[in-house]
Amino acid sequence: MSRLGDLILLERTRQKLTRKQVAKKCGVSEGYIKDVEEGRRIIQDDQARRILNKLGTSSRNEAEFSLDEIAATVDLGTLAPAPKPAEPAKPAPKPEPVKTSSPEEQSGIWLDALSSVLKPVPVMNAGWIQVSRRMVPIQDGKIEGAKPDKVVYFLAPDDSMRAMRIEKGDLVLIVPQTLPVDGAIMLVEYGAHRCLRRVKLLGNSNILLQSGDRELGAESVHISDIKLVGRAVRVEIAL
Repeated sequence: MSRLGDLILLERTRQKLTRKQVAKKCGVSEGYIKDVEEGRRIIQDDQARRILNKLGTSSRNEAEFSLDEIAATVDLGTLAPAPKPAEPAKPAPKPEPVKTSSPEEQSGIWLDALSSVLKPVPVMNAGWIQVSRRMVPIQDGKIEGAKPDKVVYFLAPDDSMRAMRIEKGDLVLIVPQTLPVDGAIMLVEYGAHRCLRRVKLLGNSNILLQSGDRELGAESVHISDIKLVGRAVRVEIAL
């Protein structure tokens, strides 16, 4: 069972709700809630935030879903089991002091628990400034075959790659790649800026950088005149 599944199950049980009732609140199927509680489904950050909000475990409505926000939804005091009442024939034992965790410690617990399955990936703009981040599932310790801390999202700054179905505002997942890959869309640094281009190998260390809004355009450059930052593996469109 996942930590997020634990939280949903405990909160549902505390409120004496059935899976069917939670599913109806959240607009999903009963089987969906069952899979989340039992750790068989990794849900998207917006869906997880909506379920937590419906259960009343989060009062914030942030634009992004972070590990810190997950930790902030946990009230360990409400989830702790109530002490058993003393038997009438025996004196009640002296209660031991309860050690409570600080918000920082609680956040650390959730970060440790979820770091093996989710990774906050930074979203970088064309000036290479982080503007946000997105939670991405980790598989076998990697994201798209790359080390999680080396992966970034690139925020498309314009429509120069519209001919290749990448428009302004789309998020492009980039994995490290310093050598040109023929036919791949790559993040390229040249002319003091970063941009997306499709790469074609020409031979003699020359490559063709293709772009285009409505029609394809191309520019031939020597490999020594540019820096290849990484290869695009996934695009998330802006709606």
